[in-house]
Amino acid sequence: MSKLFSKENKEVFRSPLSKDNPVLVQVLGICSALAVTSQLKPSIVMGLAVTVITAFANVIISLLRNTIPNRIRIIVQLVVVAALVTVVSQILKAYVYDVSVQLSVYVGLIITNCILMGRLEAFAMTNKVGPSFLDGLSNGLGYAYILVAVGGIRELLGRGTLLGYQVVPQCVYDAGYINNGMMTMPAMALILLGCIIWIHRAYFCNEDK
Repeated sequence: MSKLFSKENKEVFRSPLSKDNPVLVQVLGICSALAVTSQLKPSIVMGLAVTVITAFANVIISLLRNTIPNRIRIIVQLVVVAALVTVVSQILKAYVYDVSVQLSVYVGLIITNCILMGRLEAFAMTNKVGPSFLDGLSNGLGYAYILVAVGGIRELLGRGTLLGYQVVPQCVYDAGYINNGMMTMPAMALILLGCIIWIHRAYFCNEDK
């Protein structure tokens, strides 16, 4: 247990949440980040789905890494991911069907998510189970909180709600406030994400100096 919380493993967990974020620094998983963030709820569900799949795929591949022939390692990784995606997709349909419909094909496309496949190939194939789980968990969370930030901003400014609940008071609308309809458009997701990347890189560049 002490090895799991070693200095190296803490850095493995911390890095994707900050200075090596998969979306802000590596610019991976952008397609789904733009497609599912028009509202907060699907953003949260998609982020959690990717986090769970990345963490457990890393664990499985790490357990099998010494038995997987090199020439078919990508095929094995895809089979593991596809199995986990199928399980998660069925759970979403059973318990949050409305969100599953909103996410549409993007749950299935987790199979080809660059973040997930990158962690399997770059980390899980060469590391033990504990660090691999932390790496998958932190990269998934690093992806998820960006989706939540973008989805929250877009829903609040575009609809005046969060998780479907009215947040902007009616008196504000009575005073002349109008929801920004552009926030519901995919182009605004790209602009917001660009602004977040700019702020993130400016902060860490200044911190390094």
